[in-house]
Amino acid sequence: MSSIELNNLVKKYGDGFPAINDVSIDIPDGEFIILVGPSGSGKSTLLRMIVGLEDITSGDLMINGQRVNEKAPRDRNLAMVFQNYALYPHLTVFENIAFPLRLNKHKLSEDEIRDRVNRAAATLELTEHLDRKPGNLSGGQRQRVAMGRAIVRQADAFLFDEPLSNLDAKLRGQMRTEIAQMQRRLGITSVYVTHDQTEAMTLGDRVAVLKRGVLQQVASPRELYEQPVNLFVAGFIGSPSMNFLPAEIDGTVARTPLGDWEIPAEKAEKGRGRGVVMLGVRPEAFEDAAFADAALKQHGSEFSAELTHTEWLGNEQYGYLTFEPEEGVRKVLDELAKDLDADELNVQVVVSLDANSRLKGGKTGTIWVDTRRVHLFDPETGENLTRDAEEGARLTQEAAEDRAEEIAQAKERDAKAAQAVG
Repeated sequence: MSSIELNNLVKKYGDGFPAINDVSIDIPDGEFIILVGPSGSGKSTLLRMIVGLEDITSGDLMINGQRVNEKAPRDRNLAMVFQNYALYPHLTVFENIAFPLRLNKHKLSEDEIRDRVNRAAATLELTEHLDRKPGNLSGGQRQRVAMGRAIVRQADAFLFDEPLSNLDAKLRGQMRTEIAQMQRRLGITSVYVTHDQTEAMTLGDRVAVLKRGVLQQVASPRELYEQPVNLFVAGFIGSPSMNFLPAEIDGTVARTPLGDWEIPAEKAEKGRGRGVVMLGVRPEAFEDAAFADAALKQHGSEFSAELTHTEWLGNEQYGYLTFEPEEGVRKVLDELAKDLDADELNVQVVVSLDANSRLKGGKTGTIWVDTRRVHLFDPETGENLTRDAEEGARLTQEAAEDRAEEIAQAKERDAKAAQAVG
């Protein structure tokens, strides 16, 4: 196992364009870190720089405290899991997993190779498939074979390049769980690239958000969600994403296209005197006023709005509202859409409603919003004016403690299972 340090990494191509621009991240031993961002953000390039498939223009890449900028990929002892599996179709599952061991310059005996392969196969529930060819396996099984090949190498770290993107939704969910459990059992440092929100939010100890080669924020999924550092992170993290409305702060009232909302004084203070700010609020901060808890209503505001349509999902439903932005606000939203790799941002507000709410498209209803959960952003710089850095740090620290406890429990379970077998 290994720690990885990225110190001011820069990657420039022939035209001088910085695909990676001054990125610094410390990845401690055993951490599972996710690299996310829209297409062209540099996440895959950064992963390839770590493994040695892309040269580093400037900065230092440290593995276990040693600078490895000039080391060949085979000398970094890192295991890469590709999205297309990279399996040899003519070899059996056993031989595919054993392949890196047979290439090892420190030759292993056949007994050692067989032992490592069998242990990896047992971990990944592949034992009964060892004599089969990859073409006869499902997508999920082929992905596990690729992971088995990484495990047997006893590498210092795993690097995953969108490993689940070729699988259907149901299988992605299953494999996501398997990868998370495997990483907990092995406690191995892992760097994982994805564009999938669910993978990023459920797998990682921390998530690093990139935009056009520049690191925006590194934090636990919960800190990113609840305390985003800027408009881009707030808009990128979460599905449905955060709603953005123009607002002017008058005392403790936010004047928005959907009505006047009373907001906490400490938040209002951050936006007062700035003219128009962007107010961000997530869908779950809303509710059909008829279903809002009476005790909570004192912490928010109600407004009337006509819904364009609703989506009922069984355990919940979403309602959709629209508003007409001024030209300056439209420009901010268009720029954010480009950053998020979208053609445009729909000028709408998504509100979460109780599954039993009877609000429907074309109807005007009363909506309640918990204004304690709003954020105010500077429309020019994108800065989150109301971010609570201390609360964010606490959320990430809690996540680290929970993760350490999970890994310790997983190791304890494996030790007890090994004793029972012995």
